[in-house]
Amino acid sequence: MELPRLLLVRQNYPDRRIADIPGETHRQLAAAGLARRLRPGARIAIGVGSRGIRNLAAIVGSVVRYWKDAGMEPFLFPAMGSHGGATAEGQADVLAHYGITEATMGCGLVSQLEVVSLGKTADGIEAFMDQAAYAADGVMLVNRTKWHTDFSGAIESGLFKMMAIGVGKLAGAQRYHAYGHRMGLESVIRTVGRQTLRSGKILGGLAILEDAYHQTAKLDVVTADAMEQREEENLALVKRWMAKLPLDLDLLVVDEMGKNISGMGMDTKIINRTHRGEYNPFPDTPRIERIFARDLSDLTYGNALGVGSADVVTDRLARGIDTHNTWINALTASNPSGAHTPIHFATDRECLEHILPTTGRVEAGENTIGWIRNTLELARLGLSENLREAIAKHPLLEIEDEMPMELDGEGNLISPLAPVEAGTGGR
Repeated sequence: MELPRLLLVRQNYPDRRIADIPGETHRQLAAAGLARRLRPGARIAIGVGSRGIRNLAAIVGSVVRYWKDAGMEPFLFPAMGSHGGATAEGQADVLAHYGITEATMGCGLVSQLEVVSLGKTADGIEAFMDQAAYAADGVMLVNRTKWHTDFSGAIESGLFKMMAIGVGKLAGAQRYHAYGHRMGLESVIRTVGRQTLRSGKILGGLAILEDAYHQTAKLDVVTADAMEQREEENLALVKRWMAKLPLDLDLLVVDEMGKNISGMGMDTKIINRTHRGEYNPFPDTPRIERIFARDLSDLTYGNALGVGSADVVTDRLARGIDTHNTWINALTASNPSGAHTPIHFATDRECLEHILPTTGRVEAGENTIGWIRNTLELARLGLSENLREAIAKHPLLEIEDEMPMELDGEGNLISPLAPVEAGTGGR
């Protein structure tokens, strides 16, 4: 098998990063005045999720300091459904790997799975809240606002979704996904979110928006009464900033996938697959004929939900799958097909040799190949040399370097795509 030369390409998006993350967090919190609603000494539950958001520890630490400086007693709780193996210890461990612990944050961290019922919505869905959070004097949420991998709507991932599937823990996540299967997940998120707000416990939230480079680009402290409208506005904004693959491809090589990167391991709206694996459903997204996923991210803890979207994977990826974590997440999300393990082979060479003949190209050298580290990091990518003319015509693309597409002595690809700095994560 002869591999093509690789062009290392940069996508030149606007850089919207915030220079002073702690300072901007404090300014936004102070302007919203959440602390003015409470008496000194109030216990504040801060909900944090399982996505690897850029600067997450710095942002959460700043939120904790704001409440402590205001004379309150903040504590953290994992606002996750079935992630971390749906155990209290596993969910605390997820946060620890993002640098969020009692020691680093300077406050307590209460991880448990018991919930309190908040009554039923008008359409009959029982809503739940983490028991420890409910016992607090107020709840604040910290989450990224982003498009969702399973559906499209005016509200997708963000504070409202966290109020439902995160704050409701495993009990809520199971129930909401079941209703979402027939009612639509956006409808469930809205109705459960509104029911959660009626509890009077939610003070507001900090919405984190990232730019195309996965940099923190906007921090928006939203009060409870404005949350639904601001969710819509922030989602519309971040969709305009979204990075995408630039060209149609016969094969996309993905170095790593995982829950810290996307809810489905690989962002469905990047790879042009639905969460159930349907090929190229999004007309405004480049067509991707085949996907080769090489490995799991270390920060996914063996949760390989979404691996079914790949056409071929390595044996090492297959061996890294924690079936308990993956199956629990797949079943909770009413998406068993997302846990299906694709065809797999011992080496990258074998994966390429077997999958490239299935793209429909008569000659192997005609295949157009793209290579990314993961679906969150799209600023730099590799493209096969036969795409040089298309690259030259693309307004956002710039060739930085070129090199052979190489295999090591064991038959595995040598990736030219370095990881982002430790702890920045994705999703």
